Amino acid sequence: MNFATSTASQACSPVERRRVALSLGSHSFAGHLETSAAPASCAWLLRLLPLQTRIVHARWSGEAGWVPLGPQPLLAPENATVYPQCGHILLYAGGLSEPELLIPYGACAFGSKAGALAGNHVITLDGDLSRLSAIGNGLLWHGGEPFRLALA
Repeated sequence: MNFATSTASQACSPVERRRVALSLGSHSFAGHLETSAAPASCAWLLRLLPLQTRIVHARWSGEAGWVPLGPQPLLAPENATVYPQCGHILLYAGGLSEPELLIPYGACAFGSKAGALAGNHVITLDGDLSRLSAIGNGLLWHGGEPFRLALA
């Protein structure tokens, strides 16, 4: 088996479907890393875990929370999107804006004061996501909340 075949089969194996636990304030969610679709971005994010900071409401992207990550290296687009679905967490480290995680809870068009951004879909939250809307509205009207992301 050559290296390319070996790498591809490893990326799709169940072992690579890494589970994550996400806490937003007092709310908890489970999800998985999108290692097949965004391998470099997921590997980079794994090095930050456990990540403990604050989430605030996104300024430019509509119904979403925003977690700034500080200065980080640039990452190439992998399965990048401007229009994530509720519960599809994006990682952006592309250079037009600061590195960040975007957590959509409703209608979202990822952007910054520099214009539209395409973020790499790195995590999909599982299960009932109906609480995300209430959490997002709380961020909008009451301010930031504690945020924690770790391997489950």
